[in-house]
Amino acid sequence: MIGSTRTATAPGGSVMTDPFGRAINYLRVSITDRCDLRCVYCMSEDMTFLPRADLLTLEELGRLCSAFIAKGVKKLRLTGGEPLVRRNMMSLVRSLSRHLQTGALNELTLTTNGSQLERYAAELADCGIRRINVSLDTLDPAKFRAITRWGDLGKVLSGIDAARKAGLAVKINAVALKNVNEDEIPSLMEWAHGAGMALTLIEVMPLGEIGEGRIDQYVPLSLLRARLASHYTLIDLDDNSGGPARYVRVSETGGKLGFITPMTHNFCESCNRVRVTCTGTLHTCLGHEDAADLRRPLRASESDDLLSAAIDRAIGLKPKGHDFIIDRQHNRPSVSRHMSVTGG
Repeated sequence: MIGSTRTATAPGGSVMTDPFGRAINYLRVSITDRCDLRCVYCMSEDMTFLPRADLLTLEELGRLCSAFIAKGVKKLRLTGGEPLVRRNMMSLVRSLSRHLQTGALNELTLTTNGSQLERYAAELADCGIRRINVSLDTLDPAKFRAITRWGDLGKVLSGIDAARKAGLAVKINAVALKNVNEDEIPSLMEWAHGAGMALTLIEVMPLGEIGEGRIDQYVPLSLLRARLASHYTLIDLDDNSGGPARYVRVSETGGKLGFITPMTHNFCESCNRVRVTCTGTLHTCLGHEDAADLRRPLRASESDDLLSAAIDRAIGLKPKGHDFIIDRQHNRPSVSRHMSVTGG
C-alpha cells in the first residue's frame, strides 16, 4: 500500500521496507555541503554554502546514523560536499565505527575527492573503513584544474597512494563529460586497473544550477561502452555492491568497470538507499524534490521515538523511481538542490 512502510524483524535485526517491497539498508549521509573544489558539473563557481548554524552537529549526525542502523541499515556512506573538510569529522567516524565492532553495521565507507586523503587515510583504516570511493575525472593536470576550477591533481594522486598503502581498497568514480574527458576513458581505465583499482563511470545528472546547461556536458554511457567494446572484451558481471552500478570485467586489464546510468537506464527497481543532508533532511529519492525533516524530531526529544516515527513516515512515501531528463527542451535542473547538498 502506497504511503506505508514496515520494519520487520530479520535474523540480523530489523529491516525497513518501502511501499514497493524494497529493503532499505543503505544510508548515504552528507556531513557538509562545503567542498575545497568547484567541479563544473557539481557546483557553480561562486557557491553560497549553508550557514554553519544550520548544520547538524557531529554528535547529532552520529545519533541520526545510529537510529537508521537500529532500523536495519547495514551500509553507511559518508559524503559531502567533501566530507574530509569538515572540522573534527574523524570523531564522527570513530563514533560510528563502534557499530562495525558490534556487527550492527556491515560497512562504513566514504566518498571523497581525495584532496585531504593523504592526511586521513591511515586513521580511516584504523577506524575500520576498508574501501573508499575517490572522484577523479582525468589524469591530465591542466584538465583536472579546469574541471575542478582550481584543484591540484598531484594532491589527489598522493592521497590515493596513501590510501592504498593504508590497506584501503580504492574505487575511482569518473563523471563522463562530453568533449572533455570522454576520449580519456580508456587510459583512465587502464591506469586504475593497473593499480588494482576498479573504475566506475557516471552520467551527468540534472541536479542544481551550475551556470551552464547539462546538455553540453552529457554523454550517454551506452555510447562510451560501445566504444570500449570495440577495443576491449567486456564480460558482464552479477556483482552488486549495494549501489546502482552495473559491472563488467575487462579481459585485457583484468579489472572491473562499472556504469552508473541514471539517464539511459533507470536503476530504480533495485534501489535500497536513502540520503540525509547535513541539515537533517531525508531524501528517499535522488531524483525527486521529496524532503522529510529529521532535525526537528531529533532535537525535540532525547528519546529516538519521534525520530524513528519520522523515518518510517518518509520511507512509506519513497517513490518508485526518478524522472531525470536531459534534452534541449529540459536543459535545466530536474532537481534544484545541488549534489553537494544532497550527498554524492
